[in-house]
Parts: sequence; structure tokens; C-alpha cells
Amino acid sequence: MAERNPGQQRAPRPNTTTPTSASTFLRRIQAHAPNSTQLLGFLTLFVSASILLTLAGLTVTAASLGFVFFLPLIVISSPIWVPVGTVLFVTIAGFLSACGFGVVLMAGLSWMYRYFRGMHPPGSDRFDYARSRIYDTASHVKDYAMEYGGYLQSKVKDAAPGA
Repeated sequence: MAERNPGQQRAPRPNTTTPTSASTFLRRIQAHAPNSTQLLGFLTLFVSASILLTLAGLTVTAASLGFVFFLPLIVISSPIWVPVGTVLFVTIAGFLSACGFGVVLMAGLSWMYRYFRGMHPPGSDRFDYARSRIYDTASHVKDYAMEYGGYLQSKVKDAAPGA
């Protein structure tokens, strides 16, 4: 008797109902075919992209034609448009700056009101810490000046005894 190797398998018996290569190919295609939800999503994406591409083309075409047709008018009237544009730019920039500074001022006043009323607005702990550091530094400088100020005055008296 022949010994069997456990790692080897027997060849399958021939089956009369084995599929042909054409039906196997069709089954593979059907297995990878998108379902109706994926197909509807792709169709929606295709239609949306087509519409957006068409609108982008129309926009570029209209802008180019408008530029070509109105270029002579723009060139002739440019001595008027440049100063008007400059004045409008400066006016709008000044107005927006004033509005921005007003908003910052109102925010600062609101923060100060809440701080002095004891409501502890955000950042008040850092403000208190900075204030205490400034006070401590000032007191150290004062003590240092008093200590060495007297020393310097005694040295001046030594240098000029009549003073």
C-alpha cells in the first residue's frame, strides 16, 4: 500500500456539473457589479459634475467676452475709475477699521467691568499674577534702592566731608 502524506490532498473527482469558463466569467462580473444604490450615486455624481463643468465653462466664456467687449470703455474711462476706486477703498477700509476698533473697545470695557465687579472673566488670573509680580518687583527695587542709596550717600560724604 502506498503511504499517504497528510500535507497532500487528493485531486477532486471529475464532476459532470462543473461550470464552463463563460459562466464563471459572468459570475465574477456579477459579484463585482455595483448595486442599485452605488449606481444611483454614480449617476448623481456624473450629472452634478456635468452641470458644474458646463456652468464653469459658461462663466469663463462670459467673462472673456465681457472683458473683450468692455476693454475699450475701461481703457478710456480709467482716469476716472482709478481715483474713484482708491477713494472707495480708503473709505471702506477706514470704516471697517473704525468698526473693528469699536468692537475691541467694547470687548475690553466689558472685560474690565466684569473684572472690577468680581465676576472673574477669562484671563483675570493671569492679570492678577502679573499685577502681583509688578508689585513684588517694585517693592524689591525700593528695598534695594533704600539699602544701596544710603551706602552711596555715605560714600559721597566720605569723598566730600563738607557736603
